[in-house]
Amino acid sequence: MERKERHVLAVFPHPDDESFGKAGTFALYAQSGTPVTLICGTLGQMGRNMGKPFFANRETLPSIREKELRDACDAIGIKDLRLLGLRDKTLEFEDPEELADRIEAVIRDTNPSLLVTYYPEHGVHPDHDALSRAAVRAVARLPKEQRPVVYGSAVTKNAREVLGEPDVVFDVTPVYEAKMAAIRAHRSQSAAMLARVEEQSAQDPSVREQWERTQRYESYWIYSVDEKN
Repeated sequence: MERKERHVLAVFPHPDDESFGKAGTFALYAQSGTPVTLICGTLGQMGRNMGKPFFANRETLPSIREKELRDACDAIGIKDLRLLGLRDKTLEFEDPEELADRIEAVIRDTNPSLLVTYYPEHGVHPDHDALSRAAVRAVARLPKEQRPVVYGSAVTKNAREVLGEPDVVFDVTPVYEAKMAAIRAHRSQSAAMLARVEEQSAQDPSVREQWERTQRYESYWIYSVDEKN
C-alpha cells in the first residue's frame, strides 16, 4: 500500500457492505496498524435473504445481522463500529443535512486521512447513494487541509464508462482468508451465493478460479469533493 494512512473511516448503510468488495482493503489497513472505524447506517432489517437454508425471519433478522456484522469486523480487524440505527431502505428520505451532521461528528472524533464509501450515484441501491452523498457532504464542510481523501466504490455496470478506470486497485491476496472469513460471517446474506459458487465449481473448476481472481482485487475511484460540492 503506497499511502500510509493515519486513520481510515468507512461509511456504509448495511451490514455486509463493508465486506463484499471491500473487506480486503480494510484488512490490509488494519494489519498494517492503521485503525479503521466503520459507520453502519442500518441493520439491514428489510433484507430479502434469510439464509440458506432459512434460519432468520423478519423479526429476528436485525439482531442476526448485527451479530454477523460484529463477527465480520472481528475477521477484518475493525475495532471501532458506530451504528447509526437508521431504518433500512429509507435513507433517501432522511434529511441529508442531519445525516451529514452525524457523519461529520465521527469524522471530527476520529480525524481520518481516508474515508471510504460508495461513489455517489454509482452505488446501485438508494441507501448506498444517500449515505455516500451525506458522507461527501460532511467532508465538504471541513477546511480543505482537514479533509480526508475519499475513495468511492462504484458498482454500477457503466462505472468505467462514466468514471474511467479506477484510481486505486488493491491486491488483497495477502488478506484473502480474512476477507473470505468476513464474507462468510454474513451468513444470512452470503450462504446462498457461496453455495452457488460451490455447485458451479463442481461442474466447472474454472468457476472457482474466476471467483478467486475477482475477489483478490478491490477497486476505488477518488471522489473530488472540491469539484462536485
